[in-house]
Amino acid sequence: MSVNKVILLGNVGKDPEVRYVDNNVAVANFTLATTERGYTTRDGKTIPDRTEWHNIVVWRGLAETAEKYVKKGMQLYVEGKIQTRSWTDKDGNKRSTVDILGDVMQMLGRKIDNGNSDSNQIEVPAPEKKVVSSKKSEEEPFASVPQQDGDDLPF
Repeated sequence: MSVNKVILLGNVGKDPEVRYVDNNVAVANFTLATTERGYTTRDGKTIPDRTEWHNIVVWRGLAETAEKYVKKGMQLYVEGKIQTRSWTDKDGNKRSTVDILGDVMQMLGRKIDNGNSDSNQIEVPAPEKKVVSSKKSEEEPFASVPQQDGDDLPF
């Protein structure tokens, strides 16, 4: 089993660039900055803030939402996965980049004022998650965990 999951909370670096690909499917690209705050060490050395820039790619409905509402400077929460792309540029050099493929996006804080006085929070709903529970599991939370002896462990 493996996991490829990214959670980012940062500020949008540029307005999304939206294009439409095969079958009129929307794809949006924009950057998101996350900053680790600087600090001072015990001996007085100052460590400055460190900002990472992330390339965000969202598709379909999220791309259309990004086009309408996501603006440079706004605070944004993004969940997704990491994907590396490689290509050869026009000069024959091999290039690569790391993208975050967003599948959940939530706008936080105040809406960026673009002539509209409405400053309410705008949210993109996350997919519904169903919680399944049974009365037996509440009474005996570990009743369904099989007992194993040490000989069956994979390490």
